[in-house]
Amino acid sequence: MRLLVLGDSLTFHGPQGPLPADHPGLWPNVAASALGGHAELAAGFGWTARDAWWALTGDPRVWSLLPRTDVLVLAVGHMDTLPSPLPTFLRQGLRYLRPDRLRRRARAGYRAAQPVLARLLGGYPVALPPHLTVRYLDDSVRAVRALEPGIRVVGMTPSVHRSPAYAGVHSGRAAAERALRGWARSAGVPLLDMPPLVGEHVRSRSGNPDGMHWGWEGHDLVGNAMAELIRSVAVSHSGQAEP
Repeated sequence: MRLLVLGDSLTFHGPQGPLPADHPGLWPNVAASALGGHAELAAGFGWTARDAWWALTGDPRVWSLLPRTDVLVLAVGHMDTLPSPLPTFLRQGLRYLRPDRLRRRARAGYRAAQPVLARLLGGYPVALPPHLTVRYLDDSVRAVRALEPGIRVVGMTPSVHRSPAYAGVHSGRAAAERALRGWARSAGVPLLDMPPLVGEHVRSRSGNPDGMHWGWEGHDLVGNAMAELIRSVAVSHSGQAEP
């Protein structure tokens, strides 16, 4: 079983920080190992469904992996739901500020203001509105099915957080999940339900101290649950149970 995972930092961020994509404790590799297969990861910090679409359409490495992929895992949609007081192009543009002192001060100012503004504005606007999350996911699925009809596609509902960086505010999650579930039913994309898997892990502060990313227990829970979902999709796709 060959998996191609398009994801955000939840795919490669461990209990202490980011890790190489081939670390065996990360949930894509846990899932692949449980299936006796291999996972390839295309991901980035803060990636939304739009970034996954851009990877599919603009990354030659992803193009080369598609013909060898059995299951595409759309592990995005989590960061779409987060409060984003500044428009994305301005927030991401902070990295281009010069000189270095100005960039550092601007970033520090934004990090200090972000939780205050998240609370003040009630968690809105979000990084990517639900209708755009659905649009980019649907475009991705349609493109993959047109190019490689044999690839099965699975996704996820948005995860949860208790991050001080956002003052614990996550008002946009419920609307995003409703939109995602409605689209997934019409598109025939099975979803892994994240809050029952990682909710207690996050709420109990058992994961990363940032209140958003997971510890090894969380990665193990998600990886094994994803493997089970993929098995069920494989059974449905073949029309018969695996031996």
